[in-house]
Formats: sequence, C-alpha cells, structure tokens
Amino acid sequence: MQAAPLVIDVTGINKRFGDKHVVKDLSLQVREGEIFGFLGPNGSGKTTSIRMLCGLLTPDSGRGTCLGLDVLSESAAIKRQVGYMTQKFSLWDDLTIGENLDFVARMFGMQGRREVVDRALEELSLSGRRDQLAGTLSGGWKQRLALASCLLHHPRLLLLDEPTAGVDPKARRDFWEEIHRLSAAGITVLVSTHYMDEAERCHRLAYIAYGSLMASGTAAEVVASQQLHTWEISGDNLQGLGQALGQLPGVDLVASFGATLHVSGRDEAQLKASLETFLQGKKLAMSVVSASLEDAFIYLMQGTRDPLHG
Repeated sequence: MQAAPLVIDVTGINKRFGDKHVVKDLSLQVREGEIFGFLGPNGSGKTTSIRMLCGLLTPDSGRGTCLGLDVLSESAAIKRQVGYMTQKFSLWDDLTIGENLDFVARMFGMQGRREVVDRALEELSLSGRRDQLAGTLSGGWKQRLALASCLLHHPRLLLLDEPTAGVDPKARRDFWEEIHRLSAAGITVLVSTHYMDEAERCHRLAYIAYGSLMASGTAAEVVASQQLHTWEISGDNLQGLGQALGQLPGVDLVASFGATLHVSGRDEAQLKASLETFLQGKKLAMSVVSASLEDAFIYLMQGTRDPLHG
C-alpha cells in the first residue's frame, strides 16, 4: 500500500525571540489524512511551531513545505489553505453564532455566504443555536463554533492548539469523534494536547520540550523508545512511599495511578531486586504492568528542564 503524501515536511526549523531560542532544529513529517499529536510541557514551543507551520510566523532558518508551499517564502498562500484554532476562544462574544460565521466567511471573501454558513451550522450541529450570542455559550459549544469557523473555507490542514482545554469530558469525546470524521474525509490534523487519552487517539505523536523534539512515532513506538520496565505497587498505606521508592537503585520514575503506584526504570533486573528488597515485610504487592504513554510522558518531562528556570 502506497503511503499518503506528506502535507507537512520541514527540516531544521528554528525560531528565536530575542535571546530565547524557542524552537530548535525542528524536523517534522505529517501525512495527508493523519491526526498528529503534539505533546510537551507549557512553554515548550508547541504554539510557536504551529504558528510557523500555518504561515502566521516565518522561521528564522530551516527549510520545508506545508501543503506543498515553502514555509519561508509562501506563508500567505499557506494561510489560505489552513484552519487554525487557537487555545483561547477568539470569536466575538457579542455576535450570534450565525453572525460570527458570516463575518468569518466575509473575511475569506467567500461566495454564497448564506449557504456556506448554513452548511457549517448543520455539519457541527449548531443550527438550533444560530441566533444565540457566542458569549453565552458553554466551553463545549464555543469549541464547536470555533471549529466550524476553521472549516468554513474548506482547509486541507487543521492546526488545533489545545482545543479541548476547559471543556467537559462529553464535549471532549464529541469533539474527537468530529476530528476523526474529518480525518476520514482526508483532512490532515495537527493537534497539541496535554491529555493522555487524547494523545492515544492520534495516529502518530511528537513530544517537544523547550524547543527540541525528544520523541516521535505512534503511541506504542514512543512508549517503546523509552525502554521502561514498570511495576505496579498496590496495597494499603501507600501515601508517603513515593519518595522512598524514588531513592532505590534502578528506579527512574515513581508516579501515582489511582490507588496504586507505578515504579519504572530502564534496568529491569536492578529495579526488580530493589523493589523485592524494599517490600519485604510490608503488606504490599507488586506486579509487572506495561509502561503506559503517561509513564513515558512523565519520564520524558523528568529528563528535561526549562532553560529559563535552570
């Protein structure tokens, strides 16, 4: 089966703001129809990277294409073919849903605006709220309106910057069903998120920390690349054990998972021996579990630091 063509193909992309090197030699390839997840701590360069890809910022150096257009010299043409949904709701609170969409359609110079808006309202299940002021909408409905505005001009690529922050679980689930529907229709989606369940819904992932790409691939490949062995510790009175476990030889990571602790390390034999010795005489149980994407994510975060805070 022939691989889908590349929609994003950039190499060695850099961006500085003053003396701060925000994006460092970013290389990224995203294929047509793919849902590609962008993970990383706050301030890691995800938003700046997205803005360079959609033509809102020009890279200082590097090379590559987005939608077949040069990211350095053809940013204006890229913007016309991309839908960009920002972290913060950026439409007008004092306009209705219908008025907001009509205004966006007018900015794009679209013909037959009434039909275009009607179709967008129908596709995103907003028709019944057409005359509701945007400022009165809940987070989930604002998110749906923002997505509708991004889709008005039929973009080939959607760039979504933490689109589900602050919305309830049902709205998040509904939103992701819509994203998968768009992907199945051939639209490519690059989405940044902090939610592990959302990251696992992506076809492939990249983890970026303070400007540098640390890992990429499918969720399974990202987990496997960290070479973590994980044991789950269960029982009563686990509170306060995390710090002691973290000091043991072979332990690289301790994380709470509900009523259990996940203890991970790269040296399997040393990790197992340390845990068995530590648990002797304690009413606790240990069992092998598969390292999760969250384990890998926390491990990656642990290995990086914000250069502004040492």
